[in-house]
Amino acid sequence: MSLLDLMKGRLSLPVIASPLFIISVPDLVVAQCTNGIIGSMPSLNARPAEQFEEWLIEIKERLAAHDARHPDRPSAPFAINLIVHKTNDRLEHDLAVVVKHKVPLIITSLGARPEVNQAVHSYGGYVLHDVINQRFAHSALDKGADGLVLVAAGAGGHAGALSPFGFLRETRAWFDGPIALSGAIAHGSSILAAEALGADFAYIGSAFIATEEARAQEPQKQMIVDSGAEDIIYTNLITGVHGNYLKPSLQKAGLDPENLPTSDPTAMSFGTDRSKRRWKDIWGSGQGIGSVKAVEPTAALVARFRREYAEARRRLGDRSPLVNPAWERLLEAAE
Repeated sequence: MSLLDLMKGRLSLPVIASPLFIISVPDLVVAQCTNGIIGSMPSLNARPAEQFEEWLIEIKERLAAHDARHPDRPSAPFAINLIVHKTNDRLEHDLAVVVKHKVPLIITSLGARPEVNQAVHSYGGYVLHDVINQRFAHSALDKGADGLVLVAAGAGGHAGALSPFGFLRETRAWFDGPIALSGAIAHGSSILAAEALGADFAYIGSAFIATEEARAQEPQKQMIVDSGAEDIIYTNLITGVHGNYLKPSLQKAGLDPENLPTSDPTAMSFGTDRSKRRWKDIWGSGQGIGSVKAVEPTAALVARFRREYAEARRRLGDRSPLVNPAWERLLEAAE
């Protein structure tokens, strides 16, 4: 069975909710999955490490209970994000827990590790690796990933700088496997656009920060509601890796968003020593948040996405008034 076969009949939208550092917790993952999209969380959000297995058990039990109550619309699969960077001293522990509980989908970040992919494949799981360019994409697949998350310009948190149009088309020219597209997606029409470009899934994160189930501070949720694309700053200062952050949170931390220094990438760390965390009140976000107008339950947000997605499909069902039908007839004759 392929990854896409696993999803058939279990999704209300072709969406993966991206894992949000600190913010994604079982309540959010379960709400996402029971509303028909793939929910996810980073394993590192569970602290201490022993809590990770407790959370996996909770998620599995709650999703099983939902499926028993709603056999006509079973929950979507869930995913766990593993940071495979060399500084993550919890990787071995968390990977062992993932294998024990046979997590169906793993999203790996910040490096591609063949041994991680092999461990997930040992029980029939799938791995998507997030990448920001073609070199990383080829490397991830060469090392055994099943698919890719293309992190394009405008995505929240650690993000690339490539246009989704160029990035996805170039990738589809040589890879026909599962692809999720990330980058400023917070509206149902954008989900349809991702499909039109050739992605199998839209990868959505920032909009879920402003949900009731998210473990985000209330000022952070409100800042998402109050901000738009022009309030996002791209910098590597915070972690050593370039990412997108809310300008007001940078200003509140006493920084000048227009004059940020460049960070040393070697300072990046994802270990368990939380004293190394910098700028804890600087908040990541993508450029799509202008579509987020209120803090609301996850069910309401996904329902909005479904309405917008359906409307976009209906709108595109009619020929554009700008297109001369003669050109389509010419194309049909040529075929």
